[in-house]
Amino acid sequence: MRVTDGAVRRITFDRPDVRNAMTPEVAAELADQLGDLDPDTHDVAVITGEGSSFSAGGDIDAMAERDWTTAEAYERVRSTFGRVAENALSAPVPIVANVNGDAVGAGLSLVAVSDFAYAADSARFGASFINVGLIPDMGATAMLPRLIGLRKTKELAFTGDLVDADAAAAMDLVNETVPDDELDARVDELVQTLQNRPTENIGLAKEAIHDSIGLPLRDGISQEARIQSLAYDTPAHEEGVDAFREGRKPDFD
Repeated sequence: MRVTDGAVRRITFDRPDVRNAMTPEVAAELADQLGDLDPDTHDVAVITGEGSSFSAGGDIDAMAERDWTTAEAYERVRSTFGRVAENALSAPVPIVANVNGDAVGAGLSLVAVSDFAYAADSARFGASFINVGLIPDMGATAMLPRLIGLRKTKELAFTGDLVDADAAAAMDLVNETVPDDELDARVDELVQTLQNRPTENIGLAKEAIHDSIGLPLRDGISQEARIQSLAYDTPAHEEGVDAFREGRKPDFD
């Protein structure tokens, strides 16, 4: 995995010879990179793949090492792929998937747990877990029904079939499809937009949205009010109000 840090943390899977397949070690490293994102330092994180694939999912050779108990397997999955999902969903900055090619298995899951996903026209998507006798993981069974609905989730999970980028966009798995040679520019345009917004407050909005999932309506509204009270006390809110009253664009640091 290659990481370029700065206001934009760029994370690139760099195993193109195996279509950027993820071992548990790669997943653990990705979880670490997502887990230490800080709105005081980072505005956004962008994830992509080297070569022609985003990620082909779990590394089959790593899966072949099955000399562990069920309890050990649980800890292995929970502490690696599971932690990727948790850290992506709780990261206080937006996560953008730059889907430069096929996103299959855990690659599809990563798309599902990202805040934004822009896909090259040539990209394909599939929950291929069933083809190796597994169920979707890395947050897929939690997030896919919320993104694309129950029937489409079952269709992907039970068949393992691939769908093209247009179908992925139609089912709201990705925000937008872009010609392959325009993808990076489109993602950079989004990144620039996000950098012009108050990162801390984006994080608060993300927290409120994710916390409300599964809550009764009244509890969700109460949680929204709690987090809004925190937003009221931020410099971005003060700057936004001042800018509006002064007839200028806000300058969010």
